[in-house]
Amino acid sequence: MANNSLLEIKHSLDAHVGQKIMLRANGGRRKTVERTGVLEETYPSVFIVKLDQEQQTFKRVSYSYADILTASVEVTICGNNAEIVIEHIKV
Repeated sequence: MANNSLLEIKHSLDAHVGQKIMLRANGGRRKTVERTGVLEETYPSVFIVKLDQEQQTFKRVSYSYADILTASVEVTICGNNAEIVIEHIKV
């Protein structure tokens, strides 16, 4: 059943490849890391985000769909008029 949830998350991200997104990730020890960038690619197990230029530490980051499912990562799609939040799907 969790595999179906992972596929649903992947398909919802597939529709937004090339769009600007905001990531809110658990950084450990009560830290939350917020990054913005472009959803560059989706693969069977992970998705890759190309970060904005002002964030000099890394150029690209990758997260698994399980990170979204377990609420370790929250993805917000930044559109022209509205924002769409892709979060874990309750099983």
